[in-house]
Amino acid sequence: MHLCSMEMFSDEYFMKKALNEAERAFEEDEIPIGAIVVYENRIIGKGYNQTEKLNDVTAHAEMLAITAAATALNSKFLDECTLYVTVEPCTMCAGAISWARFHRIVYGAAEPKYGFSHKAKDVLGKKTEIVSGILAEECASLMKSFFSNKR
Repeated sequence: MHLCSMEMFSDEYFMKKALNEAERAFEEDEIPIGAIVVYENRIIGKGYNQTEKLNDVTAHAEMLAITAAATALNSKFLDECTLYVTVEPCTMCAGAISWARFHRIVYGAAEPKYGFSHKAKDVLGKKTEIVSGILAEECASLMKSFFSNKR
């Protein structure tokens, strides 16, 4: 398998998988955010924004990935999992992330307007590791491209 200098199972490797989900959203004219859940170096849940398609304001990429992962593990707690998401989660998703008890959250592009980072530790607690800026340029570029096409 050719990984283009990305180490297998690195944060960059998994963020690229989340970006693949975001590209699906882009192709379906949804806000291009993608998310995956990883457990023991395996993707057990994935999702991309589908709020328009499902006519559901809660159908964010993170929410769909969390539901898929919980089903895969047959557990509501995902405390041994890492969530990769292309854009900093909103406060609604941060609440779900908190309840699921994720071990790590890794996101790409910052979202200064709706993102959770300014209160992340209050919402997620001290045990959750938060990593930001992984493939941030690629993640932000997809968002900018989407919104520039809307104007």
